[in-house]
Amino acid sequence: MELQHAHVSAQRILRQRNALALASLTFGVLAIAGVFMAFSRDREVILMPIVHSPLTVSSAGVSKEYLEAVTRDTALLVLNRSPETLDYWMTSILELADDQARGGLKRDLMKVVTEQQGSQITQFFTIDWLRTDPEALTSEVGGVLHTVAGSKEVSTQHRVFRFVWSFSGVSLRLRGFGMTERTEPET
Repeated sequence: MELQHAHVSAQRILRQRNALALASLTFGVLAIAGVFMAFSRDREVILMPIVHSPLTVSSAGVSKEYLEAVTRDTALLVLNRSPETLDYWMTSILELADDQARGGLKRDLMKVVTEQQGSQITQFFTIDWLRTDPEALTSEVGGVLHTVAGSKEVSTQHRVFRFVWSFSGVSLRLRGFGMTERTEPET
């Protein structure tokens, strides 16, 4: 009788062990599948409203609306400066910069800081058009560049500036910018 009872008890424990092994295997496969799905899916970040409609950034690419908003804000940061704000101006631009472009940008910005520091020259930009190309990660901004010496405006010129971007993960970074020869948008 004890042998039969031991056999039944052993069979029950074996079934429990097999059920536990199957459950563990199932949870392991689900965990691996979850990790794979998490890394292969596009990530999205919902941004605070800085324009009229909600924006999201996806790891699949940059939307035209987001590139426009970032270009607009970056152009105003880059092209509006005075001797009193040069340190903040340079630091803010470098915070937007792509890691690989940061050294070259800092070198170019230091030249501007050295030239403008201690002067009475202020510069501001009024945008009149903006064009973006999310596929090429470029944007152009046209407008009037005003130069003021002391309290007198000494120059107003229509200029076009081109911005080049890099995109990795869900991060859009500035690779470079500069003035172009054109004065009107391409149609």
